[in-house]
Amino acid sequence: MKKRAKWLAVALSLTLALSATACGGGSKDSGSKEEGGKGGETAAAEEIKDLVTWETSNREMENLFILNTEMANDLNVLCNTNEGLLETDAKGKLIPGLAEKWGTEDGGLTWKFELRDGVKWVDQQGNEKADCTAQDFVTGLEWVMNFHKNGAMNTSMPSTLIKGAQEYYDYTKELPEAEAKALDTTKFLEMVGIETPDEHTVIYHCAQNAPYFDTVAVSACLYPLAQGFVDEVGVDNVKSTGIDGLWYNGPYTLTEYIQGNTKTLTKNPLYWDKDCKLFDTVTIRIVDDVTVGYSLYEAGEIDHIDLGEANLRTIYEDESNPYHDQLVEKMPKKYSYQMHFNYAKNNEDGSADDNWNKAVANEAFRQAIYYGLDFTTYMERTNFINPMHCENNAYTMKGLLYFSDGTDYTDKVAEGLGLPESDGKTPRRLDADKAAEYKAQAMEELKAEGVTFPVEMDYYIIAGAQNALDTATVLQQAVSKCLGDDFVKLNIGTYVSSLTKEVVQPRLHSFVINGWGADYGDPQNYLGQETYGEDTAYYSMNYSNVNDSKDEDLIATYKEFTDLVNAANAITDDMDKRYQAYVDAEVFMLNHALSVPVQLEVAWQLTKVNDYTRSNAMFGIQNYMYKNWDTSVEAYTTEQYEKFAEDFNK
Repeated sequence: MKKRAKWLAVALSLTLALSATACGGGSKDSGSKEEGGKGGETAAAEEIKDLVTWETSNREMENLFILNTEMANDLNVLCNTNEGLLETDAKGKLIPGLAEKWGTEDGGLTWKFELRDGVKWVDQQGNEKADCTAQDFVTGLEWVMNFHKNGAMNTSMPSTLIKGAQEYYDYTKELPEAEAKALDTTKFLEMVGIETPDEHTVIYHCAQNAPYFDTVAVSACLYPLAQGFVDEVGVDNVKSTGIDGLWYNGPYTLTEYIQGNTKTLTKNPLYWDKDCKLFDTVTIRIVDDVTVGYSLYEAGEIDHIDLGEANLRTIYEDESNPYHDQLVEKMPKKYSYQMHFNYAKNNEDGSADDNWNKAVANEAFRQAIYYGLDFTTYMERTNFINPMHCENNAYTMKGLLYFSDGTDYTDKVAEGLGLPESDGKTPRRLDADKAAEYKAQAMEELKAEGVTFPVEMDYYIIAGAQNALDTATVLQQAVSKCLGDDFVKLNIGTYVSSLTKEVVQPRLHSFVINGWGADYGDPQNYLGQETYGEDTAYYSMNYSNVNDSKDEDLIATYKEFTDLVNAANAITDDMDKRYQAYVDAEVFMLNHALSVPVQLEVAWQLTKVNDYTRSNAMFGIQNYMYKNWDTSVEAYTTEQYEKFAEDFNK
């Protein structure tokens, strides 16, 4: 393999100190441990029966109940054990799931889904528990929208899209906890726009025309919940039930979960799709970082691995390396990564961090970061060959939405921001003059408010992960070089196992770098997570804490942004006008530096998995569904992957 300036489309795996919302050698039974082999053509390759894959330790599961999480580290597993109305194919197209037919006849105000017969709920061992029927979709949605049952998780989409859903949420929120938990679906069906004329039909009535509602059907918020399961374990135990007590309706059951070590999925013998391709087992290994993962790949213990900077550089620059001709680029993933500020930060003793909170509320302070912080070295940790493939200048993910003339939504955002054309070397957003101007303005204004400089920024990574530490150190150095030690100082802190519980909930972070993957195909799913005063806005509630800010100017800016988002959401009869209104809202957000785009997912890998055959969508939760994957017991070569890409893009 000769060095190339131009490669396939690429995507960054979650191998750095990152989180996503919305996660090798031969497999253990592959029959081959030869790492230097060329592999065969896809059609003739011996396929892997027992897949061994991986996740980094910062992406360990925190929830086993699919309706109680929006985290990719959970959903990447649970999308295999639970199934919803629709699926997506290798090109991101909606295809039948539990619903055989679906559609709308009134412009998106009413949506009808016709369920297939013979779908079963099973226990961990694959024994039949009950039929999966339309009632289970009612039970599931009631759970999501019942404040005391669900705890405000996964509510943003149905609350804005389904008639009466927000009203039911508000109704249950005001009830005593015990009374709300005792509710069955009777009151819910009276208030909310969902009906089941028979056991195989589910009809949703939207609050307004939603021509994209079928894309919501691949998100977890509309997944079914077996009423029999709720009755069996009791309402108070639904979210805490272990893997041996859960009910499953997906292609696999979760048969082993050793926290911090492995998760094992086993093929569901009663799965409805008898013609699909499934693995006998899928083992998900937890590794500290990709360096450890690479060693496992060399030893033949996992079937693919993303490459960190050191290993990628070693292989790429040495044509005699046995893996040199097996370097392949991953397909674009759906996560757009941002720097999310915390506007109501606490110190470790629980007191408010007034110095940071005053600083970050100042618009010039945020704009100095927005225009001045160069993420190039940060992106080089994964793609030193062409870091600008990772460049991100929008909040919404590239490739999610297109105007009627084919223009990518994010290109319109770049146009609205007035970004220059890329030179392929320097991030388009950087502007040294603006950064210096805003830095001087911020320091003058904030010193008058009693803020001391440098302002300390606390950034947290998981303890013991060398790759995460190396990446955070690169970020620390970039902050120092770009913004100046007289302005800010980045402190690297650590957590033991849960970023959410140890850092985010006690509000210790100054910012997080987090990725959002769309749950459905509309800008609302991105921008609606940042709005003010709405407890269904995920990032506002869980990361930025803007609702608790005391700064009037910041609040006014957020309210104006929220008004723009709501105005865009009200446009349902012209999708181009709708998208443009969202573009205007997104441009406003970025011009005021309410969030700072960081990067797109880009990675290089060694693999025995043909990524061009797996589900690939910029929305939904099914990209890690281990269904219909082509694999080879011998690693694919660069040449083979280039042919896969060529065929895929025809």
